[in-house]
Amino acid sequence: MADRQDTVFHHRTTDGVRVRVRLTPAGRHDGIDGLMTDVDGHGVLKASVTRAPEDGKANTALIKMLANQWKVAKSTLEVVQGASARNKVLQVCGDPQTLDQTIAAWAKAQNLS
Repeated sequence: MADRQDTVFHHRTTDGVRVRVRLTPAGRHDGIDGLMTDVDGHGVLKASVTRAPEDGKANTALIKMLANQWKVAKSTLEVVQGASARNKVLQVCGDPQTLDQTIAAWAKAQNLS
């Protein structure tokens, strides 16, 4: 079993939180599929959406799903790396401490941490 350091998929920044995601577009469902460790040893949130990866539709569906899960405005989430790739980094803007606690509590409730 991976230790806590290996499964952390988010970290604070000066203006919010960065989240590493592995997205499966055109999947069977919209949802969170667990955690994984990438080749660099970082935790990554595995997610899938039913929308196809065309014209940013899958990214929009991911943002909508995560905003709903974390109870934050969609406008606070942005794909800052990997817009056209499966591996993405999202920035969630807001108070870093509050967002970090919110996401950590959500992950614990989802049995992800």
